[in-house]
Amino acid sequence: MQPVPVVTKTRTMRSLFRFAGAELVETASESTWGFVLMGIGNHSPRITANTIQTLFLRHLRNLLRLPQFSTFRRQSMPQLFVNRLTVIDFSYLHSVRGLVGESWQVDITLRGGLDDQGMVLDFGDVKKSVKQLIDEHFDHKLLIPERYPGLSHETRGGLLQLRFETRDGKPILHTSPPDAVTTVDTDEITTDSLAQAIVSTLMPLMPSNVAAIDIHLWPEASEGAYYHYSHGLKHHCGNCQRIAHGHRSKLRIQRNGQRDPSLEEAWARQWTDIYIGTREDVVEEQGGEMLFGYTSDQGRFLLQLPASCCYLIDTDSTVENIAQHIADILKKDQPGDTFRVLAYEGVDKGAIGEA
Repeated sequence: MQPVPVVTKTRTMRSLFRFAGAELVETASESTWGFVLMGIGNHSPRITANTIQTLFLRHLRNLLRLPQFSTFRRQSMPQLFVNRLTVIDFSYLHSVRGLVGESWQVDITLRGGLDDQGMVLDFGDVKKSVKQLIDEHFDHKLLIPERYPGLSHETRGGLLQLRFETRDGKPILHTSPPDAVTTVDTDEITTDSLAQAIVSTLMPLMPSNVAAIDIHLWPEASEGAYYHYSHGLKHHCGNCQRIAHGHRSKLRIQRNGQRDPSLEEAWARQWTDIYIGTREDVVEEQGGEMLFGYTSDQGRFLLQLPASCCYLIDTDSTVENIAQHIADILKKDQPGDTFRVLAYEGVDKGAIGEA
């Protein structure tokens, strides 16, 4: 290994370098001191100050036998991974698209020391406890970007009331119990910003031997049509009763026993970033705005959206009813044909409607 030349002007850093075993060398300027750190790698002399600091701290930790928490830990620490740990079905507010339903799959990697079992974390704990934490905080919720300038919210009477205005001035109003909403410390919900929010949520709850978590979020690959939709199911006994949660969903339509991609694309275009609402849940419609509302087991829910972003059906918007609704509309328009509709609800699940 070649020595790494380091130049520093601070008295404290000079002392620390000496403690770390650095060799004092001559420099051209009397106001600077040069040091050579031996055994910390073969690096170019043209390295940045941040690189110097990282290399030095790593070297110092080795001398003091301290745990490594620098970026170099990724090269040396044991790693445990679980792909497709869970699927987060949620809706979020976007500055251009408005209310967006989404489904992102979750890959997780944990890095750290080995516990008494010789594990970073037991697979059973990852697949159960860690998955449960992710689901409780982010699944079947409305995610809002806390630092977006067009967002305001307050809690009043035990309900969280928020207003979100898109860049083109369209307002979205949402009222619900606080548990139906998760704030994310960002100005835009993306796979990266949500992954960081998940890491920030999980790390304080991990065993002490877990030093780092990596989260990778990704949508399901699809060779055909899909759409993003949001909805709420007031009669559901679980979290689907939340008025603004959603999915990214594939759509497959067969006409007379043959798949018809043109019909799939037509419905996907019609339902781009759509809210599928139940007619009886419409409280008011005026001025191009539509207000939905109901009271369920979890509490009172209200949602106001531009009417152009809403599609109404006569039943609750379960995936079973959605699939049958599409089949019935197709049959009504083309009574001489038979139709079979596979409507997905997120990833790897859905319902079939026939007419």
